[in-house]
Amino acid sequence: MTNTSDGGTTLTLHDAAKLLAGGGISTHDAEVLLANAIQQCELHANVKRWATEQWDGPLLPGNINPRETHIERSDLDAWRSGR
Repeated sequence: MTNTSDGGTTLTLHDAAKLLAGGGISTHDAEVLLANAIQQCELHANVKRWATEQWDGPLLPGNINPRETHIERSDLDAWRSGR
């Protein structure tokens, strides 16, 4: 899901992970990488967390929901360039 209503581009964590995937890194591994960056306050995101009993797939750190957590594309790009 991409949202461009405010002039910026907002990606779900899952969509952002798909951009990072490839070259030996799976989408889930990229989701974990992004979730860890969010948990460590290295990447700004609008986070939605799931209760453990609600989880519908492989767990992410902090029970972050990859389909309802949103990251600004500019924040993702800044994080990537700082790595």
